[in-house]
Amino acid sequence: MSSANNLSAMIRTLRYEARGIMSVELVPTEGGSFPPFEPGAHIDLHLSSGLVRSYSLVNSPGERDRYVLGILADPKSRGGSRFIHDNFRVGMTVQIAPPRNNFALVEDAPHTVLIAGGIGITPILCMYRRLSELGRSVEMLYCARHAAQAAFVDELHALGGKLTCHFDEAHDDRPADLAAYLAGKPAGTHAYCCGPAVMLGAFEQACEAAGIAHVHLERFAPAPDAAPPAAAASGYTVELARSGKSVRVEPGATLLDSLLAAGADVQTSCLEGICGTCETRVLEGCPDHRDSVLSAAERATNKVMMICVSGCKGERLVLDL
Repeated sequence: MSSANNLSAMIRTLRYEARGIMSVELVPTEGGSFPPFEPGAHIDLHLSSGLVRSYSLVNSPGERDRYVLGILADPKSRGGSRFIHDNFRVGMTVQIAPPRNNFALVEDAPHTVLIAGGIGITPILCMYRRLSELGRSVEMLYCARHAAQAAFVDELHALGGKLTCHFDEAHDDRPADLAAYLAGKPAGTHAYCCGPAVMLGAFEQACEAAGIAHVHLERFAPAPDAAPPAAAASGYTVELARSGKSVRVEPGATLLDSLLAAGADVQTSCLEGICGTCETRVLEGCPDHRDSVLSAAERATNKVMMICVSGCKGERLVLDL
């Protein structure tokens, strides 16, 4: 959905980065600066097709005059990335939402390990650049099935540092051994991974085996064990504190559909509980969390919820809407 907080941006550059991947450079339509962002942040693109899609920011956070995205023409696209590749042109104006960050970087960690798989390079490149600029202890593993599918490799090499590239085609089509890569890392290491679900699962197992406690990941799709969107079993009431509305979620209905039907002003993007666009403060009640964004500790506080997939465990919710 559109929002009064949206920004107007012009497409200044479209660039081929790798097979199926292009970068999109956006600049403020009226000149000036964009809002600041931190490594790991993403923005929503509001497409003229009516879709809203989230993409990580690739460029340096110090650059306030532009945002750069890396976008894969996903063969399994639900319409967003394919629309962008087919329809974006230099000089076009697009609406974007201000940056948000569900994948924040701890910049003062004693040591950082960054692992990217395929298009997962987009937030990881931003992190690697930032830590390199700060002179922090960091190493990075970049994985792709084929070298031709690996974007931003030249930028990574230009940054120097401890960078390893693993292309399956050069290793008899075998993926990188994450357990071996993560074994023996220094105490206090923070490990980050962005990539396909199979890689994220292997990453979590490898971190556990290596005794790495500070584990950070970002998903492109819901976690494999994520429950389906919460449909009300017996119905419940949702009170919207700011608007004063009361919305009834009937048995079998979802919270999001009920809110939209009632005309509530809600922001959504992925509709899968992975991007954080719909994060909403919970003032009262117990959410039925179904997202793949919040940690177990964050869920336990019941202070926020992702309303696109989550619901209510009781008879009443009060939301900051």
